[in-house]
Amino acid sequence: MNFLDNILFALLLGAGIGYFTMNVKKLIRNIKLGQDVDRSDNSSERWKNMMMVALGQSKMVKRPIAGFLHIVVYVGFVIINIEIIEIIIDGLFGTHRVLSFMGGLYDVLIGSFEILAFLVLVTVSIFWIRRNVVKIGRFTSTDLNGKPRNDANYILYFEIVIMSLFFTMNSADLHLQTLGIGHYSQAGSFPISQFIAPIYNGISEGTVVLIERAAWWLHIAGILVFLNYLYFSKHLHILLAFPNTFYADLNAKGKFNNLESVTNEVKLMMDPNADPFAAPANPDAVPAKFGASDVQDLNWVQLLNAYSCTECGRCTSSCPANLTGKKLSPRKIMMDTRDRLEEVGRNIDLNKGVFVDDGKSLLNDYITPEELWACTTCNACVEECPINISPLSIIIEMRRYLVMEQSAAPMELNNMMSNIENNGAPWQYNQMDRLNWINE
Repeated sequence: MNFLDNILFALLLGAGIGYFTMNVKKLIRNIKLGQDVDRSDNSSERWKNMMMVALGQSKMVKRPIAGFLHIVVYVGFVIINIEIIEIIIDGLFGTHRVLSFMGGLYDVLIGSFEILAFLVLVTVSIFWIRRNVVKIGRFTSTDLNGKPRNDANYILYFEIVIMSLFFTMNSADLHLQTLGIGHYSQAGSFPISQFIAPIYNGISEGTVVLIERAAWWLHIAGILVFLNYLYFSKHLHILLAFPNTFYADLNAKGKFNNLESVTNEVKLMMDPNADPFAAPANPDAVPAKFGASDVQDLNWVQLLNAYSCTECGRCTSSCPANLTGKKLSPRKIMMDTRDRLEEVGRNIDLNKGVFVDDGKSLLNDYITPEELWACTTCNACVEECPINISPLSIIIEMRRYLVMEQSAAPMELNNMMSNIENNGAPWQYNQMDRLNWINE
């Protein structure tokens, strides 16, 4: 590479990383729009969760076929991209396969990259067939119509193109090494590319050099484009799965959080010596709003959940409400939350850092009460999520808003609460009659 190429590479790298950094800052800003919640407890358990669930993929293998295929792509793509270190050094300083000084270790690395790249190509092809030919149920749901369905395929195409460019680059390099052309000295082991290299026989050296250089440039450009596409894609979970599993709720599933203000009010009502007209002991404990009607009312971990969602549909395919034909889809809850959060973020960008009321909210404009009340709170969606996302926590907060702010609970729930208030039990029996069953 000449000096001009080095400058061009530096500009390409700077633009790619710069745009990615800008979007990361926007992502962090949007997540911080959520309410504060303390998830700094029990750090050892949190680190264990992250290592087991995000890094170790322990929940993915509950569905063995998809889990195994995902691990192949995950491990392959991560390890292959270690090669980016060498590409960056070569691009900035005009060297070629600068790490080849490692000798036998370099041969092992390149050989491993090739085998993994081949496995990634095979696995990604299987993923494409599962989505577009076999059409597995959780990939054909209506909540994936439009951009989400296309996004999944775009990522598969990205991976196929990047891996194909990797093999094109390596096979052309190997051919030039064999001919002893210029700086293409013997370096690396190519267990897959050695079967591709013969296609260059009979092609002029200059043309093969051009093919190798074009594949090299397109490969690194493709990686940078892929990196920056992540922000707009469900594959943002590649990065966010780690903090998402670290900050996941460690409480037992089914344990709901209590509102301090409500707890204090109940205690006040039960205390015969309390002054009902006294001012609250801690005015700051009284929230401005009970529950959540928009994304700013949710806590920052729930917003992190929304950005981390893989849209795999395991939650929805296990949801009893969805399986019985109800409108609820836990996956849609997470996708809607992310879409609304992005809309709020764009609003802030357009209004110089300040959110201007747009007359919309997460409730009703994105998620309907019908969806919320279809939930049985069974926690199947939480159990099934491969990266510990909790759609249920968002559903509960939005239900709280409906009940406590709008008094908009379903008739069955209102009847039950009235019975508890009047009879001390959920059933419509007089308190004097509650022990009549003993006589039977």
